[in-house]
Amino acid sequence: MSVDANDEIRTTLHEHLAWWGLRHFTSDREYFLWQRQQLSVEELNQLNIHAERKRTGDSVDEILFYDLAARPKIFPVLYSQRYEYYEAIGVQAMAHLGKAQDILDFGCGLGILTTWYALRFPDANVVGIDRSAASIAIAQQKAKDLGLRNLRFICLDLQAEPFSGSFDLVLTTHALLQAEQDPGIPSESWRTFDRGHDPSQQMVFEQRTGLTHRLDHLCQVLRPYGRMIVCEKTRQLARRVPFQRALASRGLQLVQPADLIHYRSIEEVVEDGPFYVLNNGTQTTAAWDELPEVDDGSLFTLNAMLANSIDSNAPLYENHGPSAQVAWEELSERTVTQESTREERDGRQVHVELGFVDETHYLYCANTFDQRQLVMMEEARAALLEAYYLEIIRGLT
Repeated sequence: MSVDANDEIRTTLHEHLAWWGLRHFTSDREYFLWQRQQLSVEELNQLNIHAERKRTGDSVDEILFYDLAARPKIFPVLYSQRYEYYEAIGVQAMAHLGKAQDILDFGCGLGILTTWYALRFPDANVVGIDRSAASIAIAQQKAKDLGLRNLRFICLDLQAEPFSGSFDLVLTTHALLQAEQDPGIPSESWRTFDRGHDPSQQMVFEQRTGLTHRLDHLCQVLRPYGRMIVCEKTRQLARRVPFQRALASRGLQLVQPADLIHYRSIEEVVEDGPFYVLNNGTQTTAAWDELPEVDDGSLFTLNAMLANSIDSNAPLYENHGPSAQVAWEELSERTVTQESTREERDGRQVHVELGFVDETHYLYCANTFDQRQLVMMEEARAALLEAYYLEIIRGLT
C-alpha cells in the first residue's frame, strides 16, 4: 500500500473516530483532566471497581464491565485511551479486507472499527458479534445512524454457543484470548526458551483461557481458503508459543511473517500483537517463530564494556532482555560464588546467580517465563550486587 493511500486511510479513520466522539491525547495530564470533566466521581469509581473485577473475575465480570463501558456518556471517554490501538489495528487490517465478500468481526465491542470497515467496503457483507448486550445495542444504533445496510450486529457468547454462518474473512482482535493474567506455558528450564511439545500442557492452556471453544467455532465458519486476521495480547513468548500452536493445530497457516504492533495508550507505550494474517487452505512459506524477540545489547566484550563505562553511578553492563542469557553464556571463565534455583509459588522455576569474571562482578537472574537479567559492576561495588542478590532471594521465600 502506498504512502498516499495510507495517509488517506488514516485521515478517514481519524474522522470516523471523531464521529464516535473519541479524542486523541498524548498527555496523561490532559486526558485525566478531560476525564474528570466528563464523568462524575461515582461513574469513575464504578469503572475502577468493574475494571478490577474484570481483571480478577470470570466472564460474567468481563461482560458487566463492557456493559458499563458502553454507556453513551462513558464510552467516548474510556475508549479515547485506545485511540492509537484503533489506528494501528484499523490500518493494518484495511490492507487485507479488499477482496472479502463476507466479513465477520468477532468481539466487535461497540463496533467502532466494524462500522468503519463497512463504510470503506460497501459491497461486502459485514457481521459483528459480541457478548455484551449493551455494546451491541450501541453498535446497532450507530450502524443505523450511518445508514449502513451491509452491516448487522449480533449479541452472542461464542464461548458458550457456536455461530452459524460462512465467511471468507474473520477478524478477531483482543477478543480471542482475553485471559490477560494467564502466564502461559513455562519453558522446560530456566536455561532455555524451548517449551517442548506436551499435548496435555497445550490442552490445559487452551481450556483455562477459553481459547478452545472460541477458536473452534471461528474455524467452523471460515470458508475453505478463507483468511483470518488475529491480533491478541500474546507478546510474551510464554503466551505466544501456545497461542500459535493452537492456531497451527487447526490448519491455520501464516500468509506472511507476523508483524509486531506498537502504539501508545496516551503516554504508555504498548507492545502488542503479533498481528497474524492466516489462511486455512493455501500452502504458504512463512514459518511460525517460537524464538524470543531480538533485543539490543546481546553481545559485548569485557574490555569494551570497561572502556565505555562513563557514568560512575551506572552498572558497567545491564541487560533485562532475553539476550541477557547470550551475554551470560559468554562469561565462560566466570566463577560462581552464590547461586539458588527454586520454584516460586506460581510454579515458575527461578535461578539467581552471583559471581565474578576477573575483577568484574555480576548478578544473573533467569526464570521459566522468559525473564532474564544480567548486571555487571566493578569489584569496588560488588557489595551492591550481593545486597541485590539477597533481596531477590528473600523475595522468593
